[in-house]
Amino acid sequence: MRFSEGLVVEIEVPQQRNLHGGARFPAVVTPSSSPSLSPQQLIESHKQLLDSLLAESGALLLRGFQLNTPSDFNDVVEAFGYDEFRLASISAPRSKVVGRVFTANESPAEQYIAFHHEMALVPEFPSKLFFFCEVEPQAGSGGETPIVLSNLVYEKMKKAQPEFVERLEKHGLLYTRFLGDNDDTSSPIGRGWKSNFNTTDKTLAQQRANEMGMKLEWLEEGGVKMIIGPVEGVRYDERRGCKVWFHTMVGWDDPSKPVTFGDGEPLPEGAVTECLRIMEEECVAIPWNKGDVLIIDNLAVLHARRPCNTPRRVLASLAS
Repeated sequence: MRFSEGLVVEIEVPQQRNLHGGARFPAVVTPSSSPSLSPQQLIESHKQLLDSLLAESGALLLRGFQLNTPSDFNDVVEAFGYDEFRLASISAPRSKVVGRVFTANESPAEQYIAFHHEMALVPEFPSKLFFFCEVEPQAGSGGETPIVLSNLVYEKMKKAQPEFVERLEKHGLLYTRFLGDNDDTSSPIGRGWKSNFNTTDKTLAQQRANEMGMKLEWLEEGGVKMIIGPVEGVRYDERRGCKVWFHTMVGWDDPSKPVTFGDGEPLPEGAVTECLRIMEEECVAIPWNKGDVLIIDNLAVLHARRPCNTPRRVLASLAS
């Protein structure tokens, strides 16, 4: 235990990693007793402390705050006081639940979702992500949300694949996706173009794509080919003074969803495999408890989803 301040206390869980300076990844906080304050009041009265833990660690897990419903989660999001991030073009199928809360991803729970920064392919992306466990998976059934520090992935990849990282920083990445007319909830990135651009008008969809640096090529058989980029593959985290691995290369390693260097040249064989190995080796995956809230600094931390073969429901909210 690093501190006990007011009515909250920082605790340890087995899966955490130790960082320089005594910080842990993620930081985990719980009420120190059974306070008379509501979860929202607890957060409001300890906001400065919680903000500092999130900045120090990159991720913060709230555990034991007696949160049961999506409305409880919405109250917690509101209590932090961050501006709401308005959803624009994103690839994951999801639906609004209440207030600032929506489903995290509606693809089948047994599917793996690769490590990524949320909305890394568009000019404006959320600064913070909130995840809430409404339905806890059975013990041992999977369903964790692994997280990994992005600067650590960059450092490891630069050491393992220096020429690849040099080209990545020079040229960025170019992504190609094929969007159907309608959503495909069987895929983790199955959003159709109509919901992706929030319109049924192709001219308006084209306009919105242009604003986000995307090119659309409409297909005779229906749907559209979407070309994104070149997009930076590495960004600089000014707060922490380090480079971060800010892209979604590992989630696009499929012939039907190609990704190349920004100059059109193919990625070197083995680069994606090596990146996946590093992410899995360095990540933290804490099993969900019902009522948990995981808050992530979206510039500092990549997240994923492990497959789950029992009921699981995790909700989300994005902040600017």
